[in-house]
Amino acid sequence: MSHTQDNPSIHTHKKEIGHEHHHTHEHTQTRAVINRLSRAIGHLESVKRMVENGQDCSEVLIQLAAVRSALTNTGKIILQDHIEHCIVDAIESDDPVPMKQLKKAIEQFIK
Repeated sequence: MSHTQDNPSIHTHKKEIGHEHHHTHEHTQTRAVINRLSRAIGHLESVKRMVENGQDCSEVLIQLAAVRSALTNTGKIILQDHIEHCIVDAIESDDPVPMKQLKKAIEQFIK
C-alpha cells in the first residue's frame, strides 16, 4: 500500500517522539466525508452570500446552525471511522500514541 499522498483514505501516524510509525490502514468513509465536506462548504458559501446580500439575520443564523450541524455530523463519521480503524489497529499493535491523540482530538471537537 502507498502513503497518504497516493490514497487519501490511508493514514500514517508518527510517534510523539518524532520517529516514523509504520501504522497504516484504510478508512471506509473517506468518500462520504469528502462529499459531506463539499456540501457543507457550498452551504457555507451560500450563507456568506446571504450576508453579502443583506438577508434577514434570523435566516442567516438558521442556515449557520445547519452548517454547524452538518460539520458536527461529519465529525461523528470521522470519529467512528477512526475508532473502528486507527484505534483498533493501535490496540492490536499495543501502541498508546493514537489513543492519546484521540483523547486530545475529542477534547477539541466537543468544545
